[in-house]
Amino acid sequence: MLQLPRVIGHRGAMAYAPENTLGSFREAKRRGASWVEIDVKLTADGVPVLMHDSTLARTMGIDRLVAEMPRAELPREVPTFEEAIDCFRELGLGCNVEIKPCAGRAAETARATVETLRRCWPSALPAPLLSSFEDASLAAAYHAAPEFARALLIDVLGDDWRARAEAVGAAGINTNGKRLTAPRAVEVRRSGYALSVYTINDGDVARALVGMGVDCVITDAPDVILQALGA
Repeated sequence: MLQLPRVIGHRGAMAYAPENTLGSFREAKRRGASWVEIDVKLTADGVPVLMHDSTLARTMGIDRLVAEMPRAELPREVPTFEEAIDCFRELGLGCNVEIKPCAGRAAETARATVETLRRCWPSALPAPLLSSFEDASLAAAYHAAPEFARALLIDVLGDDWRARAEAVGAAGINTNGKRLTAPRAVEVRRSGYALSVYTINDGDVARALVGMGVDCVITDAPDVILQALGA
């Protein structure tokens, strides 16, 4: 079964620093995280960068689509995927890489992500985990680079979760911890999948989820959850 840390910092340490930035990764490390989760999408000129939203409005105050901006026009606070990997090498951080494609670029973003990983990921770090809400992205990653483990992101686990996971060769399921039921958690674990939940910032909730069989808690506040779990 896929081996994951008990706690992963969501977009770094989002409770304390701007998300998906090098500063957020350093803050996550300072607060005890051994892994972080990031979002990768492509610029207009095909450069993989770290950004969750389709626009820069919420995070940078710039009302433009990432997909329509070349890398040179993005603020320097937005790191490229390569710059992030260099930071992970420096800090010794593992990574859950969420493929977060702009509309119509699911396969293209997956291929650019795994090409960058093959070229840049340090052998001294634990192998990265790829995840996505887009089945097409995970399928493209599976075909392009089957050596990288994959986790299917699903907000609510419906009856089709296993068929979807099998179709993309997933080793894990990442789901909304606030909507996960105990029977589904048991079903996922008994089926041999690693089970991660997002985005849990309450220690009591994290303990309850781990008691249900959850392997990994993705959180904005890694220090809080690490302390709550005694990890």
